[in-house]
Amino acid sequence: MKSAQEIKILREGGQKLSLILKKVAKLVKPGVNAEDLDKLSFKLINQNGGKPSFLNYQPDFADKPFPKSMCVSINETVVHGVPSEKMILKEGDIVSLDLGMEYKGLFTDMAITMGVGKINPRLEKLIKVTRESLERAIKASKINNTLGDIGYAIQDYVEKNGLAVVTSLVGHGVGYAPHEEPAVLNFGTPGQGLKLEPGLVIAIEPMVTFENGAVKEKKDGSFVTINGQAACHFEHTIAITEKGPIVITR
Repeated sequence: MKSAQEIKILREGGQKLSLILKKVAKLVKPGVNAEDLDKLSFKLINQNGGKPSFLNYQPDFADKPFPKSMCVSINETVVHGVPSEKMILKEGDIVSLDLGMEYKGLFTDMAITMGVGKINPRLEKLIKVTRESLERAIKASKINNTLGDIGYAIQDYVEKNGLAVVTSLVGHGVGYAPHEEPAVLNFGTPGQGLKLEPGLVIAIEPMVTFENGAVKEKKDGSFVTINGQAACHFEHTIAITEKGPIVITR
C-alpha cells in the first residue's frame, strides 16, 4: 500500500513516462527499426531524471535479464518483445510499446498498441476493443470492488466483441518494484478476489487476440500467440483512492 506522498511522486513519474512514450510513438512508421525506438526511450527517460526499469531487470518468471529499456512486440508477439535493428516495422503491422520507469525510487509502467501505417479493419477493431476494455477496468477500480470486478470488466467486454483474452499473462502491483503482488488477472468473477483499498497501486494490462488466448514463450523471453494471430496490449498504472481511481500514467 502506498502513502499519499508516494502516490504524488508516482503521478509525477507517471506523467513523465506518458509523455516519453508519446514521443517514442511518433517515430512509429514503416521502415523504422525497433532498436531506434528503444534508444530514444532510454535517452528520454534519462533526460527526465529517471531510470529505465526494464533494462537488465530479471523478474522471477524470466530465465535471464531483459537486455533493453523498452518491450517492442509486433503482431503475434503479445509482450516482452526484445527490440533489435533486425526488427523492422512494416506497413500493416501492429506494434505494442511497453515502457517502465523508476523515478525518485518509485516505479510506473504503461503500454500502448498502434498500427504501422494503414492497418486492416480487423486490427483496428482489436486495438479499439482492447483500449476500451482497459478503460472499463479502470472504472471498476473503486474501493470495495475487487480484482475480480476488474478482470470481469475486461473479459466481458472483450468476449462480447468476439475476441479472446490472454489468460496466462497478467497485470500486477507496482510502485516499490517493477512487479509486485497482487497479480491482476484479465478475467474474473464480480465480487471475488482481493478487495480494493486506498493506497493500492496496480498495473492493469489487458492482452487480447483472436479466437484463442493461448500463448507460448520463445527462447528470447517473448510471448507469442499459439495460433499466430495478432495480439494487442494496453496498460496503465492505477492508484486506488477514496475519491476513485487515479490513472497515474495518463
